Amino acid sequence: MMRFLRNLTYAFIAIFAVVGLAFTAVFVAMQFGLLNVRGSIIERNAFFEATPETISEPCVTEGQNTCSWNATPEWEVVKGGLTKDAAIIARVSEETGVNARLIAAVVIPEQIRFFTSEREVFKRYFEPLKILGSLSQFSLGVSGMKQETAQLVEQYAYDPTSPLYPGDGMSALIAYPEGVDRDTELYNRLTDDENHYYSYLYTALFLKEIQMQWEHAGFSLSNSPDIQVTLFNIGFANSKPNANPQIGGAPITVGGTTYSFGDLGGRFYRSHELTELFPRY
Repeated sequence: MMRFLRNLTYAFIAIFAVVGLAFTAVFVAMQFGLLNVRGSIIERNAFFEATPETISEPCVTEGQNTCSWNATPEWEVVKGGLTKDAAIIARVSEETGVNARLIAAVVIPEQIRFFTSEREVFKRYFEPLKILGSLSQFSLGVSGMKQETAQLVEQYAYDPTSPLYPGDGMSALIAYPEGVDRDTELYNRLTDDENHYYSYLYTALFLKEIQMQWEHAGFSLSNSPDIQVTLFNIGFANSKPNANPQIGGAPITVGGTTYSFGDLGGRFYRSHELTELFPRY
């Protein structure tokens, strides 16, 4: 009997050793990509989403890997994402009175900056699906707004005495339900991957507030979309109304050319891209 139990114990130990060895072998193979086969989820998604019109090749001009911002794979993805969000942007534009094309002009440089800095994520996920990225670390949502900036947007929307007050009715658009934790709710609003409404709404309210600030100081930004995009990028603290504002912001390199944040947004605004969805008016 004792021999039987001893043999049974040895048998169990041998079985567990074999199973452990098998799991270890599979783990090592996965780490080195030895088990990758055709038909993976990412590859199948790319196959079903991609068409001959959406497969992008590197742009080349005069033998160099350079081209205009709107001839790049990154732009094609942003263009597709904005097209999907056009109805939401139109709704926000109607509610706030901020030009839909201007809202899109703010989103474009932030998205292109994200895609050019996160190449692997862009190629494997966003490019096949033609969707916008919703940032969720320090800069939030499709426009990359910081949470503290969004809190200032709320503060000015509730303060009729502020030169940045966007007008009556705007605070109702961002009112919170009773009893919610506002910091958590704001974060969730800005990073909602399923619905970008609040991300566009806070972007539009920021633009409306700096428009009012500059108008109160005697300067109009109505014909300066690139300045407004610049101000969005550099923030409220650097929005100082003056007669000679400069286009600037973070540098963004795409298609082999480096643009400033404001310049890239302004180039879109004045271009013919997506004018059927976001007209200039």
